Amino acid sequence: MVKIFTLFLVATLVVTACKDKANVVKLKSGGPLLVEGFVVEAHTESENIEVPGSLLPVEETQIRPEVTGRVVQLNIQEGALVKKGALLVKLFDKDLQAQLRKLQVQLDISKRTVERQKDLLAINGISQQDFDLSALAVDNLNADIETTKISISKTEVRAPYDGKLGLRNVSLGSYVSPTDVLTSVRQVDQLKLEFSVPEKYAKNIAPGYSVKFRVDGGDEDHRATVVATEGNVDQVTRTLKIKSIVNESNAELIPGIFAKVNLQLGRNKNALMVPSQAVIPQARSKQIILLRKDSIRFLTVETGIRDSVFVQIVKGLKAGDTIITTGLMAIRPKSKLKITKVSRYNSK
Repeated sequence: MVKIFTLFLVATLVVTACKDKANVVKLKSGGPLLVEGFVVEAHTESENIEVPGSLLPVEETQIRPEVTGRVVQLNIQEGALVKKGALLVKLFDKDLQAQLRKLQVQLDISKRTVERQKDLLAINGISQQDFDLSALAVDNLNADIETTKISISKTEVRAPYDGKLGLRNVSLGSYVSPTDVLTSVRQVDQLKLEFSVPEKYAKNIAPGYSVKFRVDGGDEDHRATVVATEGNVDQVTRTLKIKSIVNESNAELIPGIFAKVNLQLGRNKNALMVPSQAVIPQARSKQIILLRKDSIRFLTVETGIRDSVFVQIVKGLKAGDTIITTGLMAIRPKSKLKITKVSRYNSK
């Protein structure tokens, strides 16, 4: 009997405990969910993107001869600074110089002939036609002399502007032609930064726009100002090519070096930013839970720019709305909520 009584007592305790546990679960499930809220406010925001770029000289020219000839004088000092008009290479021109002297002698004789015939023409000692032919010969010789001087000038290769010489590709006595690159000249007192942006940002870039960049391996941020953009978007890459001028000189800014260009595009003075975890992804849309007094509402929204913490809502919300940021998976349309904390946007 004692054994039967003991078993009955244990069974009673177990049933009582189960009822108490059920009552506790029912109490917890019937209470409000503890969640956190977020107040939506308008802020000025822009999308930061990073694109690759290249630092280049503002001007860079490959130096080639205009005519074929043998190098008789070479003034290319590799890496040296040169002034505009400085003689770099001289080609053989003795045949042209001899032809020039011959034409000048013929010109002197023709001029004296014209002077004599002018006196004869005054006394009708010569016909007007003969005089005109002599005067024409003088004009032809002047034209031939000018042509020869131009040909001589083509044997001289000069610096097109102030700059720095590159490596020399010819030696004294070499026979060169217009297809041969003798050296190069680069303008080193100023650099340009070239880069490309996706087509959707093409309308945001215009002359005068300031960009920030950092060279590969550099420790400092540098600035450049956009001076021109390509006339059209590249149909293959769907990008717009941009040219900007660097506003400073620095030892780490070397022509040809790679640069990381940071752009702030799509600037919006009334951007509504919310925490990323507040957005509930759906199969074809995105939703946010909006708190209105004592009720909640599931809103379909459209998102814009984002960073690691916040995302922009471009459609579906307005400034002053309060949204739920925690416990989203447990919330149902008729759930009772209790806000434990309300936060606001902090761009920093």
